[in-house]
This record gives sequence, structure tokens and C-alpha cells, in this order.
Amino acid sequence: MTENPRTGAQSIHSIPKANPSASSGAKTLFRILSTVPVSELETELTRSGIPPHPECVEEVLKLCYDSPAAAIKFFGWAGRIAKHTSYSWNLMIDILGKNRLFEAMWDAIRTMRQEGVLSLPTFASVFGSYCVADKVNEAIMSFDVMGRFGIHQDVVALNSLLSAICREDKKMSKAIEFFERVKIKIPPNADTYAILLEGCEKEGNVAIAKTTFGEMAIRIGWSPLNMSAYEAFLTTLVKASQTDEAIKFLKFMKDKDCLPGMKFFSNALNVLIHQGNATHALSLWDIMVGNGLLPNLTMYNGMIGLLSDKNEIDKAFDLLDEMVFNGVFSDPVSYNEILHSLLKSKKVRGAANFFFEMKKNEQQPTHRNCTTAIKMFFEGDDPEMAIEVWNYMIENHVRPIEESASALLIGLRNLDRFTEMRKFLDDMLDRKIDISESTMSKLKSAFRRAGRSEQDAFTRLARRWKPK
Repeated sequence: MTENPRTGAQSIHSIPKANPSASSGAKTLFRILSTVPVSELETELTRSGIPPHPECVEEVLKLCYDSPAAAIKFFGWAGRIAKHTSYSWNLMIDILGKNRLFEAMWDAIRTMRQEGVLSLPTFASVFGSYCVADKVNEAIMSFDVMGRFGIHQDVVALNSLLSAICREDKKMSKAIEFFERVKIKIPPNADTYAILLEGCEKEGNVAIAKTTFGEMAIRIGWSPLNMSAYEAFLTTLVKASQTDEAIKFLKFMKDKDCLPGMKFFSNALNVLIHQGNATHALSLWDIMVGNGLLPNLTMYNGMIGLLSDKNEIDKAFDLLDEMVFNGVFSDPVSYNEILHSLLKSKKVRGAANFFFEMKKNEQQPTHRNCTTAIKMFFEGDDPEMAIEVWNYMIENHVRPIEESASALLIGLRNLDRFTEMRKFLDDMLDRKIDISESTMSKLKSAFRRAGRSEQDAFTRLARRWKPK
């Protein structure tokens, strides 16, 4: 049994349904449970000769989440031979609850009370089972009756229930309603607010997040130990496009020595990049870098991509130049984002210069950028640069290449450069590069404008061509 660092209660919710490292005895017993009819189980279990030691019982139960009837039979058989541990009891409660056998679950809880093995983890399992079954009211009622079973309703129990509720979708209003009812009787701690704020982040509930965060600041004060709560709150604001407010809080939190770490900035920047919000992404970036948090390659590439997409090329270049000073080395993604923007903006000279810089730095353009570049250079009256890109693709084996081949041939056709067009077509056929029927049709039409010798040469090439 492991302890949940947030609720403080031991948890059994992450038990696997299969355990390849189970002992041979546990595997044999589970095989019996899986293959023998329930009515014959006790006989077969006894016949196995395997004693149900506590550790073995626990191993078997961990495998029985999909077989509640067999688990019940096995549990009863084992309990008549040896006393169950509290962990075995809690596993059984979890199996019954997860299979929505709530009446049997409560019968077992009453027996546990008589046996003196009832504990908070038992109720933590009950809370989780009810919430997964969309029975939040029943989970709350279970909390309300804990005292009758001798289990203290403390902040750990409170956090266990809130955690179970907040894990489910669209249940924040229920969590807050319950919290408001009990917080006077059970003073919340920092983990309580972290659970609620993480629930707000998951649900995107900005209004509840603001109220909860404000109350936390008053009740708990400020501490770097509460960082998960702060990060959840700030992320909720960013996701809701309230980044201006998030930045104000960041500046205030810095004064309190509670500035979030790289995890928050990475997640928040990712959200802003997906939103296409370059202005706020840069503001957040400046706060991060200004406080000594160094971005990684993924973050740099995301920002370069965003700035390039927004045609903020100068700022994208600044980040590209800055990377090395922060110990981050650019990769083809970094360069291709900028190249794509230069091509999209039809900056012929800038794209040509940057293409040569990529060659020099051994950063290979993508095949899509190469195709776009060939088309753009022809449109921008720089056919020699288009040919330069094509030759680069051939020499560096940039693939796939078919679309770029068509772009080169059509570009030369539009300029009536028949000799070069024929030369490149001849080479493409030698290299077994597929030329589309549409492209060949356009070339054939163009050669009607050429001289007789060119037409004859093209006809010979056309005979070698095979449609896809």
C-alpha cells in the first residue's frame, strides 16, 4: 500500500490488474479462480494444497478486479484458514466498490469494524469507487457516517474525498459545495487547496479557481512548498486566455519568493503557442529567462515556430542566435520554422540567404519546405535558386521528392526553358522519380511552343515515362 502525497492517506487505487512478478502459488490460485466455476472453487482451492499466506492472498486479490464473484469466494475460503490483513480487507473493499457491488461493500465494512481493521484507507477506497460510478452524493454520505464507524473526520479524510471528487469530470461544483459545508469544522491545509485548484485547472473553472486561490492566500499564506497549487491556478488563467492576469500574479508571486518553476512555464508556453498568442508568450518568456530559468530545445522550437508563424521573423532570429548562449543547440526544426515563414512571406532574398545558412550549418530543409522554395523562387524571378534547391535535394537525398520534381519542371516550363526542362526530366527518369500524368500533360503542351528538335527530344523522353 502506498501513501498519496497529496491526501496523506494510503492508497490502493493504482493496483494493477495483472502482475507478472506474482509468486507461483498466487498464479496457480488465480488460474483456478479464472477457470473453475464459482460453485466448485472452494473444493479446487483446497485441493491445490497451497496455503493462503497473507502475502499470497494479497497477490491473488490484486489480480481479481475483473472477477469479483471469484474474489469473494476466494476471500471467504482464505479467511477460514488464516486471519486476513487489513490490506487484504481493503483490497476486497476496493474490488467490490470498483465493481459497484455497494451492498456487499458495506457488509464487508461492518465486518471490518467488528474485526478492528477498519481504517481511513478503507473509506478512501469507498470515496473513489462511488465517484467513479458517478455517485458523488453517496461518496459524501460515506464521509458523513465515518464517525459512526470510529474513523475520525480529519483533514486527511477531507482531502481524500475532495481528491476523489475532483478526479472526475464536471464535479467541481459538488466539491466546492461540500468543502464550504465542512471547512469550518475541518480546517483545510495547503494540500486541500492544491486539490481544489488542480480540479479547477482540469475543468477550466476560472471563477472557482480565483475564489479558492484568494482564500488560500489568506488562510495558508505564501510558501514555495505550495507550488503545485500556484501552478494549477496560473495554468487555469492561461488556458482561459486570461494571461494578463496570470502575468500580474507571477510578478506578485516573485516578490513573495514563490515564482513557479520550469514545469509551469513549459506548460503555459505550450498553451499560448497552441493559442497562437505570441504577445503573451513573449511576456512569459521574458519573465522565465529573466529569473534564470533556461528553456530547452523544445521550448525554443515552439517559440521560434510561433514567432515565425506570426511573421515576427526578427524575434525568431533573435531566439535562434540566443540558443547557443543558453547551452541549447538548434536542430532542423528550429531552422525549418524560420525558413517556412520566409517562404510563406515570399521574401526571396531572405529565404535564399537563410537556405545557404542552413546548408552551411548542416541543417536539412524538409521536403515540404524544399517544394515551397522551388515554387516561390520561380515566382520570385530567381529560377537559379530554385535549381539550387533541387540540386541540394538530389545530393542530400531529401525525400519524398516527387512534388518538388513537378514544381521544378513546371517552373522551367513557364519560363520556356525547354532544354533545361528536358535535361532535368531525363535525369529524373534515370533516377526513377515518379512524374505525375498531370505534369507530363503540361510539359507536352508546353513543348508545342518549342522548336522541332526539342519536340522530338521530348517525345523520346515521353516514351520512357510510365504513368503511376
